[in-house]
Amino acid sequence: MRIARFVLDSDPAFGIVEGDEGNEEVAVIAGDPFFSGFQLTGARHKLEDVRLLAPIIPRSKVVGIGRNYAEHIKEMGNETPAAPLMFLKPNTSVIGPNEPMVLPEFSEEVSYEAELCVVIGRICKDVPAERVHEVIFGYTCGNDLTARDAQRTDNQWARAKGFDGSAPIGPWIETELDTEDLAVKGWLDGELKQDGSTAQMIWSVKELVSYVSQAFTLLPGDIIMTGTPAGVGTIEAGQRYEVEIEGIGRLSNTARR
Repeated sequence: MRIARFVLDSDPAFGIVEGDEGNEEVAVIAGDPFFSGFQLTGARHKLEDVRLLAPIIPRSKVVGIGRNYAEHIKEMGNETPAAPLMFLKPNTSVIGPNEPMVLPEFSEEVSYEAELCVVIGRICKDVPAERVHEVIFGYTCGNDLTARDAQRTDNQWARAKGFDGSAPIGPWIETELDTEDLAVKGWLDGELKQDGSTAQMIWSVKELVSYVSQAFTLLPGDIIMTGTPAGVGTIEAGQRYEVEIEGIGRLSNTARR
C-alpha cells in the first residue's frame, strides 16, 4: 500500500495511491494514518491533480547511517566502522518531491546520496531484530545531501548533514516491501550515477532499526536513512537528482542557490 501526503486546495491530507503508473488516483484518508488508521473518506483525486508533499514530517528526528556500503566506503577513502555510524538530521531538513534543494551558502561542495529510508510506525525502544517488523510503518526514497567541505572541517556532522532541505524524501511510503535485495539508483540530470542494491548493505534494515532503538526511543514518523551505495558526487544549482528504489518509486528534486 502506498501512503502519500498531498495538498489539493489548502490543508495537507493523507491518501492511498492506487492504480497503474500514469493512471494513479489518490483515495483520501480521514485524519493521520499513523494514529487513526486507514479510514477512507470516499473522496478521490487523480494523482496529477494534487501536489505531493513529503510523505511524513518526523515528529522528532531523522537518524542517518553512514558508511553502510563497502564500495561507498572505498570511494570516500574511509574505513568500515565497527558498528553502525549514526548521526541526526533535524525535521527541518525534510522536503518533499519536486521541492527545490536549496544549497547552503556555507558550502561549495554538496553531494547527493540515494538511500532507502525506514519510517517508524509506533513508539519503541530496545527492539529485538526479530521484532523490528512490528514497529515499521513503511519505506520511502531519500536523498541524504551532504556538504562535504563542512564535513571535512567540522568535528561533527550536524551542519554538513542537517542543513535545511538536506533530506528530500518521497514520493510516498510503501507499507509492504521486502528490503533484502532492492535496487537503489540515482540519476543526475538523467545520467545514472548510483546503481546499487540493499543486498550490499553491511547492516540490514532489521539490524539498523534494532541498533538505533538501543540509543533512541523511536516515535511514529521517525525516519532512519540506511546509507548510500557507491557513485556519490557533487550537485550544482540547476541540476536535478532523481532517486529510484525498487518497489517504491522515484523521488526527484532540483538544486538551487
